[in-house]
Amino acid sequence: MSRKIRYNSPVVLTFVCLSLCAYLLNFLTAGWANRLFFSIYSTGAYLDPLTLVRLFGYVLGHANLEHYFSNMTLLLLVGPLLEEKYGSKKLLILMGLTAVVTGIVHVLFFDGAILGASGIVFAMIMLSSIVYAGKDEIPLTFILVAIIYLGGQVVDGLFVHDNVSQMGHLIGGIVGSLYGFYLNNR
Repeated sequence: MSRKIRYNSPVVLTFVCLSLCAYLLNFLTAGWANRLFFSIYSTGAYLDPLTLVRLFGYVLGHANLEHYFSNMTLLLLVGPLLEEKYGSKKLLILMGLTAVVTGIVHVLFFDGAILGASGIVFAMIMLSSIVYAGKDEIPLTFILVAIIYLGGQVVDGLFVHDNVSQMGHLIGGIVGSLYGFYLNNR
C-alpha cells in the first residue's frame, strides 16, 4: 500500500524547519548569527530594527544540538495536537505572544542573552493540560502540570545556577495558561 506523507501541522513543522535553518546558519557563521539575530538581550537601543528581529528571532536560535533536539522533540509531541484543536492561527498567536512577552520581560529586567524555544514549549505544555477544560472548571491535570513543571522551574531558579532561563519557562507557562483559559472561556 502506498502511503502519503502529509504536512499535518504547518505552524509547528515550519517552526521546526526555521529553527533548524537558524541552527545551521549559526554553525556556519561560528556563532555570529545567534548573536545578531537569534538571541535577545538589552542593547538600550529599543528602536533599533534588529531589536524587533531579535524579539521574534531568539526563539529560533539554540545553543547546541542537545538544546535544539530537546525543544523540538517536545514541540513536535505537543504542538500538532494543539494545532489540530485550536487551529494554526491561534497556535501562531500563542507562539508570537509568548516570544514577545518573554523577550520584553528579559530585556527590561535581566542581564545577558537568552535564546531558544523553551518558553513556547512550556506555553504549549500548559495549554495542552487544559485543552478539554469546561468553561467554569480547572482540570486536575493542569494543577499537577503547573506544580511539577512550573514549580520545578521556581526551585531551579532559586537553587541551580546554570545557563537555563527559568524565567522564560515560567513566563511561557503563564502565557500558555492564560491563553488556554481565554480560549476555553470563549
